[in-house]
Amino acid sequence: MSMRTDSCKPKLFADEILRIGNKNIAARVFTFRELASATKNFNAECLVGEGGFGRVYKGRLQGIDQEIAVKQLDRNGLQGNREFLVEVLMLSLLHHPNLVNLLGYCADGDQRILVYEYMPLGSLEDHLLDISPNKRPLDWNTRIKIAEGAAKGLEYLHDTADPPVIYRDFKASNILLDEDYNPKLSDFGLAKVGPVGDRSHVSTRVMGTYGYCAPEYAMTGQLTTMSDVYSFGVVFLEIITGRRAIDTAKPTCEQHLVDWAQPLFKDKKKFMQMADPLLDGRYPMKGLYQALAIAAMCLQEEASTRPLISDVVTALEYVALDNNHPESSSKDAMTQSMPSPERRSSGDETEPHEL
Repeated sequence: MSMRTDSCKPKLFADEILRIGNKNIAARVFTFRELASATKNFNAECLVGEGGFGRVYKGRLQGIDQEIAVKQLDRNGLQGNREFLVEVLMLSLLHHPNLVNLLGYCADGDQRILVYEYMPLGSLEDHLLDISPNKRPLDWNTRIKIAEGAAKGLEYLHDTADPPVIYRDFKASNILLDEDYNPKLSDFGLAKVGPVGDRSHVSTRVMGTYGYCAPEYAMTGQLTTMSDVYSFGVVFLEIITGRRAIDTAKPTCEQHLVDWAQPLFKDKKKFMQMADPLLDGRYPMKGLYQALAIAAMCLQEEASTRPLISDVVTALEYVALDNNHPESSSKDAMTQSMPSPERRSSGDETEPHEL
């Protein structure tokens, strides 16, 4: 996928997108007037989210009476023309139940707007890390369901997409939830086409969110699908513990989630300390052990010792199965294939790994 750069003129965006996508782009081209009408002129009452990229509004398309999410990119923000192009291309060419559905885009003048299916329950972050006092915490089964679905989204990008795609910004705020808590990955502006042929990695400037980046990528800029696996491990640890990847409000020794978890992984007596207090003890002990085993493996310092995302999906399927069949044997395929949480990289394996 070759791409001209940020210098491409706004009026040529539609042609550029069609050219790069070999005319296979089904995304609709919206006018600014259509989207202003759908969001009541981008009224504050329709605002559902805001970040460094811009603002997200809930809207309704006239004529077909469909609810939509309208992401209006900040013209001076973090997401430039290149990221806008990448997002449109990725979500127009890639389709999976665990990827958010892009309906179209608008590139009128200097406006850069993306239009998605509306996800009524917001993001995983809203239900896990930014939970309001009147909101019910996610139960254990729902947490595993969300982790499994998000992993399946990554599995599609790594194993089915051709060429493979490295997501590069896997975090709780980018996992959106439909009305049944089914997760869908969103925000593909930082996604990269993965290595092909004999290449083992993609070299790129380090992008993403602090606390989620794999150590070898942060140190060398060498990006692989295993970088996504590490990020998944961080988010899964957030799902288990209810703690943020980085939380400066906590004591210094607890601010970095992975560093806090490392010594606890080595002592089974402390596993219960890692469960989110909001679960109030309502989780299967075996399921907690299995979940921590998966997270620990994804968070290995050495990229080559992390599991493939397809193996993570298989492991999570067994955890979900055990949740529904508590009488199942403890010696199942998941526990046989995934090492225990205590099996960590030794201290002399923390140097950057040549990928």
